Amino acid sequence: MSEAERQAFWRGKRVFLTGHTGFKGTWLAFVLHRWGALVHGFALSPEGDANLFKAAERHGVFASSVIGDIRNPRAVDEALSASDPEIVFHLAAQPLVRLSYRDPVATYATNVMGTVHVLDAIRRLGSVKAVVAVTSDKCYENNEWFWGYRENEPMGGYDPYSNSKGCSELVVSAFRKSYFKTAGVCGLGSGRAGNVIGGGDWSEDRLVPDLIRNILAGDETPIRNPVAVRPWQHVLEPLSGYLSLAEELYREPSGDAADGWNFGPDASSERSVLDVVSGVCSAWGDGASWRRDEGEHVHEAGYLKLDSSKARRILKWEPVWGFDRTIEMTVSWYKAEAAREDLVAFTTAQISQYFADLAAQKEKN
Repeated sequence: MSEAERQAFWRGKRVFLTGHTGFKGTWLAFVLHRWGALVHGFALSPEGDANLFKAAERHGVFASSVIGDIRNPRAVDEALSASDPEIVFHLAAQPLVRLSYRDPVATYATNVMGTVHVLDAIRRLGSVKAVVAVTSDKCYENNEWFWGYRENEPMGGYDPYSNSKGCSELVVSAFRKSYFKTAGVCGLGSGRAGNVIGGGDWSEDRLVPDLIRNILAGDETPIRNPVAVRPWQHVLEPLSGYLSLAEELYREPSGDAADGWNFGPDASSERSVLDVVSGVCSAWGDGASWRRDEGEHVHEAGYLKLDSSKARRILKWEPVWGFDRTIEMTVSWYKAEAAREDLVAFTTAQISQYFADLAAQKEKN
């Protein structure tokens, strides 16, 4: 569909979005608001420099914004009932590998039982037509393969974070089979994205936010594993996939879309940590530098790729911005924030550019 057709689909739709105070959630809310959806958010209070979320709130992106915890089933029930949604995006999560080592109980409680609470509340509400539960590319049992993981590969995960995402996928599968697909009223799918970067992410212990913080402070950034390979992509890439998935689930709740989906970049964007670090430092210019962190570190996967051929074939989704363009758009956003530019206008301009580039790419192909 063209962006105009997608706007026609989303205009007036009531959308419940968990994790709306976070990086991906705020970008998704901007896109939905642009297309005329009524976005009802539910999440913990934002942490750190959540300037993009604050700008979204001031701009009226959210029809309602509830600060709550998905580990509290009553709070989830009440917020869902109040918004009476047609479509749900479940993004709320504990998203950090190293934090999961320090606090595995909270990680499993959020990522596994939080998903149970959301899906159970939806099951009992009865008004929802489509649900997209967002997990992670790390949900797969990682064998350090040089080829991409497909959606039918076994779930697993070495560390508590990755394992909790595999468990979350199993929860989604069980609810789909037991309640959603058999009833034929609500479509339930899951989205597994690569390593997402873009403006507005200030999470602790993430590569690009750590780089930007240190650049602004005039410090070198310690890098743990520069040779690790990940599927890097701009935040708008998987969000476009989640939206396509929700649209298809809404149209055919019991169709092929009710499944798990990979939304990863082209092979050319499956690059090392060092490539990202070098790209960000080069795009920023003077004052950007890094060093090898020689300390001891917890286990993290060394090689991870996704096979997104199913999404390309069935959902007609495709990545738009390559690695260099992704770095360029990410760094330009942080520079705009540092220069105190209008974040709503700058974010909206990047969204407009993305969908214009998507339209041009589809027309070319």
